[in-house]
Amino acid sequence: MSNRVFGITGWKNSGKTTLTEKLVAELVRRGRRVSTVKHAHHDFDIDKEGADSFRHRQAGASEVAIVSGRRWALMHELRGEEEPKLADILERLAPADIVIVEGYKREGHLKIETRRMEAKDRVPLAPSDPSIIAVAADHPQANETLPVFDIDDIASIADFIERRVGLIG
Repeated sequence: MSNRVFGITGWKNSGKTTLTEKLVAELVRRGRRVSTVKHAHHDFDIDKEGADSFRHRQAGASEVAIVSGRRWALMHELRGEEEPKLADILERLAPADIVIVEGYKREGHLKIETRRMEAKDRVPLAPSDPSIIAVAADHPQANETLPVFDIDDIASIADFIERRVGLIG
């Protein structure tokens, strides 16, 4: 797996998507080419019922590419296949300076754990996951041995990530 992959992990409502969004914006502002991978729940859909591409999938197509002058997307229906591993998805991405991965709690890439008071669960993940190397939180983290960032200190978190993946010395 590329050393330019960094993850954002945490419980539901812990701030993963907001942190990912802000980090992507900051890294792009710094001139980085950034890609993201988001792990979603079983039945997510990016396609609206009735759209041509939706109809193609409903008819049984395994892959449907939607292409326009502004963007393209490729949807792959698993149709009983196993969910692909993160490494398989990373291989399909175009080159980037860094890939930010949201979710994928159980994969071994380096991650920062988000912790918010409003999270669905507040049991720390880091003690049982050695790939979590820092914490971003909206409340004090007494007795935490990992580096702790304020969840809104995007510049410091981006600096930390760029150092860890080797984008800066």
